[in-house]
Amino acid sequence: MKAKLALVLAASLLAAAPFVSAQDTTTTDKPAGDNAMKKAADKTGHDTKVAADKTGHATKVAAKDTAKGTEKAADKTGAATKKAADKTGHETKVVAKDTGKDTEKVADKTGHETKVAAKDTAKGTEKVAKKTGSGVKKGTEATGHEIKKAGEKTEDAVK
Repeated sequence: MKAKLALVLAASLLAAAPFVSAQDTTTTDKPAGDNAMKKAADKTGHDTKVAADKTGHATKVAAKDTAKGTEKAADKTGAATKKAADKTGHETKVVAKDTGKDTEKVADKTGHETKVAAKDTAKGTEKVAKKTGSGVKKGTEATGHEIKKAGEKTEDAVK
């Protein structure tokens, strides 16, 4: 960057030199329409044009170099951004996969525990039902036996 600034400064000084020399050559005692003044003015105009062209070229080169540097920096930044995004995406995928596996394990374990509890409850209900059924059967048999006895007593009494 310093070299570019020095180049632009040098071109500016070269552009200023014809103005200084033109002032010296135009201070003559000759009339205004003289040929020497016209030549001096033409030379100054030509030198000014050459200096402007050199300055313009130096500016164009400096701008081109700056643009190349900016483009390279942008490419590096873009590549780094893409790499970081890929890494973040991969990490997110891994975490999601692990979370999914953990959730599946917990669901399987919970499902198994629920199945075992339901099975135990069913066995307990079945046992209670058998006991209740047995009790009802015994009660019914006892009641039937009592009714039979009462019927026999009534029959005996009627005879």
